[in-house]
Amino acid sequence: MDASLQKDLDALHVMPMCIIPFENKSMARARLIKNARLHSMIELFKDEDTGSGQMTVDAAARQLREEMNAPPSDITMLRKLSRLPSYDVYSLRVSLREQNIPVNDIAALRLSPQKSKELGGYMKDFTFPLISEIYGSGDVDIKDFDDLLNLFRNPDVKMAREKLDMMAKRLDIDLMELPRFLEDYGDIFLSLAYFKQSLDETAPITRNFLDSLHAIRNNWELKNDQNLMKTCDMLEKTFTGLSAHLKRLFDEFDSNTKDFWSDVSAERFRQVEALIESYHTTIGGVLCALSVKMSAWHGLFPKDNIGGPVKRSEFIMLEMRQGIEEVRKILKDAQEKKPTMTRRHSKFKTYMQGQEERAAAARGVKKPVVIGDDVPDADRF
Repeated sequence: MDASLQKDLDALHVMPMCIIPFENKSMARARLIKNARLHSMIELFKDEDTGSGQMTVDAAARQLREEMNAPPSDITMLRKLSRLPSYDVYSLRVSLREQNIPVNDIAALRLSPQKSKELGGYMKDFTFPLISEIYGSGDVDIKDFDDLLNLFRNPDVKMAREKLDMMAKRLDIDLMELPRFLEDYGDIFLSLAYFKQSLDETAPITRNFLDSLHAIRNNWELKNDQNLMKTCDMLEKTFTGLSAHLKRLFDEFDSNTKDFWSDVSAERFRQVEALIESYHTTIGGVLCALSVKMSAWHGLFPKDNIGGPVKRSEFIMLEMRQGIEEVRKILKDAQEKKPTMTRRHSKFKTYMQGQEERAAAARGVKKPVVIGDDVPDADRF
């Protein structure tokens, strides 16, 4: 996977079209993006010299149908994709499945290794309690999730086997299924880390924007413009509401997972996983709207001394308020959404089931069992 594709997959507002199996192959060279007005646009090219070459979805659909003889299924998929509120990989996993839109490679819907590494600091909040609960304050030198996975590669097979067996017992999961469990565990909490980082990156820009609204309201030249004042009030309420809603969701996750480690099991993890996944599209949609708008603002006014109240008010009326009804709808839907959280049972064998199956298999095998032969394969990572 090339670097540009990986960067696209790390974004909230960009979807590389090559991940969707369009019959018309010309689509694979384009990207679907959310512009500053939160409209979905087909981006044909982008570079520093020529800028971004975009066309509307309607125009692209018409060209595909009339000039490129694209099948109706391509146009239907394109329109479905254009209606999605966010293009982050976690929202796409849910949305594409719900919309019956196929993907060339489901494994492609992952953050890049670089982004995952960047989120290491956020992941410690989720990995450290697991490590402490399983290993306590013993002699195992584990500082992050990679160290945990490196147990599978430890040259001391006996030591690795003992530690992994301890983990399997605590989780009540068959030893051989630990790699799959750890993969699921890491991925679901990586999604929270990704969304939290996105919110943290947007927060200072949002504060700067709200401060600018205050300055505009107090500007002698602008404060008598009633239309502007109403727009400022509406924008403040909307963006404050978006930030507050996201904070409430993250607080809810913290509340539902704070005692997770005292009663850790595969079944309990499935309940937490279902809760978090049920909110992926909500968080993705809210964060995408917030980050796209704030990125547009920051792009024009990166510092406090760039652009005075008059220039900023012009941008507010021309760009920031455009598409705001869509933002308000996203917020309203998010506040009213009651996610359907299907109760999940563990998809893993229990520790005892695994032990019994291997014991039964061993009775039918003549060659001696070598200690450590059943340690999970490190290549699975």
